[in-house]
Amino acid sequence: MNILKELQTSPKGLNDFEVKKRIENYGKNELPEQKTENIFSIFINQFKSPLIYVLLGACVIVSLMGEWVDTIVIAIALILDAVVGTFQEGKARNTILALKNFVETKATVLRNGREVIIPDKEIVPGDVIILQEGEKIPADAKIILSNDLRVDEAVMTGESKPVYKNIEDDILKGTMVISGNAKAVVFATGKNTSIGKIAEKISEIDTEVPLKKNIKYLSKIIIRFVLFLALAIFIIGLWHNHSIKEMFLAIVSLSVSIIPEGLPVIITLILAMGVQRMGKRNALVKKLQAVEGLGQADIIAVDKTGTITKNELVVNKVFINNNFYEVEGIGYEPKGDIKLNHEYINPVDNPDLVYLAKLSSLCAEARTMFSEQNNVWHVSGDPTEAAILVFGQKIGFHKEELNKQYPKLEDNGFDYQKKYKSSFHEMDKKKMLVVMGAPEEVLEICTKMYKNGRNIAINKKEIQKNFEKMLNEGLRVIAVAQKDSNKFEELSFIGFLGMKDALRLEVADSVLKAQNAGIRVIMITGDHKITAKSIAKEAGIYFEGDKIITGPELDNMSDSEIAKEIDKISVFARVNPEHKLRIVNLFRSQDKKIAMTGDGVNDAPSLVAADLGISMGQKGTDVAKEASDIILLDDNFKTIVSAIEEGRGIYKSIKKVLLYLFSTGLAEVILILTALLLNMPLPLLAVQIIWLNFVTDGILDATLIFDPKEDNLMHKKFQKPNKWLIDKVMVQRLVILSLVMGIGTLLMFKQYYLVDMTRALTISLTVLAVFQWFNAWNCRSETKSIFNKDIFSNKFLVFGTIVVVLLQLTAVYNPFMQSILGTTALTIQEWGYIILIASSVIIVEEGRKFITRAT
Repeated sequence: MNILKELQTSPKGLNDFEVKKRIENYGKNELPEQKTENIFSIFINQFKSPLIYVLLGACVIVSLMGEWVDTIVIAIALILDAVVGTFQEGKARNTILALKNFVETKATVLRNGREVIIPDKEIVPGDVIILQEGEKIPADAKIILSNDLRVDEAVMTGESKPVYKNIEDDILKGTMVISGNAKAVVFATGKNTSIGKIAEKISEIDTEVPLKKNIKYLSKIIIRFVLFLALAIFIIGLWHNHSIKEMFLAIVSLSVSIIPEGLPVIITLILAMGVQRMGKRNALVKKLQAVEGLGQADIIAVDKTGTITKNELVVNKVFINNNFYEVEGIGYEPKGDIKLNHEYINPVDNPDLVYLAKLSSLCAEARTMFSEQNNVWHVSGDPTEAAILVFGQKIGFHKEELNKQYPKLEDNGFDYQKKYKSSFHEMDKKKMLVVMGAPEEVLEICTKMYKNGRNIAINKKEIQKNFEKMLNEGLRVIAVAQKDSNKFEELSFIGFLGMKDALRLEVADSVLKAQNAGIRVIMITGDHKITAKSIAKEAGIYFEGDKIITGPELDNMSDSEIAKEIDKISVFARVNPEHKLRIVNLFRSQDKKIAMTGDGVNDAPSLVAADLGISMGQKGTDVAKEASDIILLDDNFKTIVSAIEEGRGIYKSIKKVLLYLFSTGLAEVILILTALLLNMPLPLLAVQIIWLNFVTDGILDATLIFDPKEDNLMHKKFQKPNKWLIDKVMVQRLVILSLVMGIGTLLMFKQYYLVDMTRALTISLTVLAVFQWFNAWNCRSETKSIFNKDIFSNKFLVFGTIVVVLLQLTAVYNPFMQSILGTTALTIQEWGYIILIASSVIIVEEGRKFITRAT
């Protein structure tokens, strides 16, 4: 054969010397992937943030000024953030590496003329591979010997119907052998395979998850605000005769206060907790930000095959003699009753139904096996033929017994051109021909119809109407015919078997929950338009009035034409990988956050292009898993809805932390800026600002993330974050709380600074600290009163509050801390004034919440 000559090999395979040489030339049979970062690289990446750059600059400046206490405190906070981020990202990386090792496959090859089993990554071009039913094809190869080989190419094409392969046909890495066996010579491995080329395309697509973008926008605003404010305060301070060093240290300290350097640590912790919770629900989150990103999703684009369906074909309707029989049952379990005209019947009393079941079972070549370990039914062979065998078992036939009673004389596998298969059997001392396949092709060679044990005239128009009726129900229809002779002519039509790819049990409910949460669910599939519509309708994705667009129709439409209709389209049918990528990009161009699910190689580019890519861990391909942000280890669509709720809860937690951090920082800005404008001394020392920022804020904001999830997260009224993560209500609360804390602190400072500056600074530090204690409890809810929330529902906040109170007492009364922070002991009376003034922040916020609830 030419291919053997081209690859300089033989039917006996390669020898060891040649294999070694080819591995050196072509490399291992592994898919291209991004280089895995080591722990040190992950650690360094934690510092690659505009906010961190500013803080690193502040740290350097403060150290050059000789303020070593401030320098050490800032450095500790930055290192802590980097360590936590490194730990969580490293953990996610190790999990995905473990998963990749778990899915590593073996292959049978001919080496030195002998069959050997090797890891598929050791295959080289020129290897002769031996393929058996149920095996994954390890490399791109050309068939040199075939025995009724049928290959499931769904992972490449999206189509679940197996393809018949002959000698000289190509087979592709990652596809599955459904039935038959073959020998093939490998012509492409690794990145040169069809899968490898798709994997390389993935690395060219750059998409950020929503939270990463949000933090970028927020960081830009904060940095601009800090630079403007620093310049303004510096000029005002000099104008009022403050020294350059004093003002420089003040603006550096204030910049540290305004910049939420604790935010990266807190967000990392919030996301890490979300990742751990999702892990318990069998969802592997590869990127920390991805779990929050699902909460922002506007669109979930689901791929039908293996995502919303089980990839388990079930015969649920049978047409014989103008009668429709309903067949009950779940998946490949051989149990189920039969109905005629909505009434249960005994199949034995319906001889034509029994005859159809017997002949179709004889012709079908597949096997079903029950795994007691996993409590599931597995299929070996063609899923369509497996469904037919299960139907026969429900009627009472078993393949082994049928084969003994009616020996098979000849078997002709599915003919890809003729679109049917056939077999000959010895029945009642005659040679019986049985044909099964596409109705339009089988009916073409039928001249009669079988009824009540005899052949009668056929009414093809009437049969065609019933065929179309079954199609409109979204059924895959198989026609069965027979003749007691050797000729494929003048066959007798027996009936139709209508089957469906069973919908996953949790899908309809999960789709409804997503829609109730204001998220639009669309279906993207390679299936026929009629079938796609039926499945989408059953899943609750398609509703009357929605539009269905096919791939060929997309080809004839411009992007602007599709954009006008896209809000009305709920199903995209007969699409290829390029169509999927175009659909994802069209939604993203309209500023929609889209999550894409998929399991096949053909899904990988769109998984990467989507804001969130979700792959299937069990039936998904390696390429799809590599391309995705989240892997569903149990392939359960319901987990996506749980992840959406988790993501929204994370956003709420981030909002609480942002409000707390920004209100404190803004209060300090108002305090210092107002004091300068009124020609007063600075009410806080630089080291005191850093104390408030890292100790009081650092502890309390960390405890807020442990608040229980709020109600109504899966409600349409849930407000998704804008690109700055700050909404109107948050700005309103921010201004009110900051003004109360800043002005309250200034009033207390004004009473003391002319008499005792050290005491005045201690009062400012303490009253602002107490404001922060109370404000942490304010931030737990936008509308609920702190008196209506269970105090002990967040025990971490209770404990954190106790800790910061004790630390503040240490700062005020411990001699060592007094020398560092410039504080002095306060009297009981002064504490009474401080608590009274600080409680105003609760009173004002409770008033705002009351008005909000009332309106």
